[in-house]
Amino acid sequence: MSNKPDNITPIEAISADPWAQLKSFTRARIALGRVGSSLPTREVLDFSLSHAMARDAVHLALDIDALEADIKSQGCSTVRVKSMAPDRASYLLRPDWGRRLSEKSLTDLNNMNQARPIDFLIVVGDGLSSLAVARHAAPLLEEMRHLLPKGWHIGPVVIASQARVALGDEIGQALGARMVAMLIGERPGLSSPDSLGIYLTYNPKLGLSDADRNCISNVRPEGLQYAAAAKKLVWLAKEAMRLKLSGVALKDESDVQEIAQQSTLELPKP
Repeated sequence: MSNKPDNITPIEAISADPWAQLKSFTRARIALGRVGSSLPTREVLDFSLSHAMARDAVHLALDIDALEADIKSQGCSTVRVKSMAPDRASYLLRPDWGRRLSEKSLTDLNNMNQARPIDFLIVVGDGLSSLAVARHAAPLLEEMRHLLPKGWHIGPVVIASQARVALGDEIGQALGARMVAMLIGERPGLSSPDSLGIYLTYNPKLGLSDADRNCISNVRPEGLQYAAAAKKLVWLAKEAMRLKLSGVALKDESDVQEIAQQSTLELPKP
């Protein structure tokens, strides 16, 4: 027979977090709750799953055939290149190899005859998340094609394997492009294993640094959506062409300009 008084209310095993209502506004790990001094089992398992997905995204090989088919279905021509990294293991251990073209790829690009100079070159690189490229590169390209100025000569879409961001500089230089936009899988996070990044460089060439590029990050439906990313990229590209520069000297004022235009339209007529 139990000696426990009937008027004692059982204590909940899991203590609710007062910040729980904020979880709908962010993917960050907040308001996890607790069991005593530990995390709930559900949150521990969720963390382990996210960590495994991030690791898989780094090591997963890009299905180049499928990506190329998706890009060609939009009416774009493609070229395949490889970095100096012969495999994924080498790519992860030697970042410098991922920034330079293989000898064969460089020769192939140098031998390509362009009917006219390329104004805007798109390079799609697997980067540190081939999952991001497989999911988001083709839909983003579809949005971009409708926004790029009709008078620009757009080069073939270059698909680069074992690529780092700076590989786009050598590709652009080899093809004589005035600008290059590198679409590449970003380093996976615990809440976003499939985030795509865009790096825009005016007058690409070997030896440039991150300060010479403009970055648009977290392109995915749960982050910066395709239409918004394409609009921002094309705005930056037009400004880069006008000012003949990119990087820290080119400030992204696309949102400010859009707000100003909307305010002008909403002003009452006199």
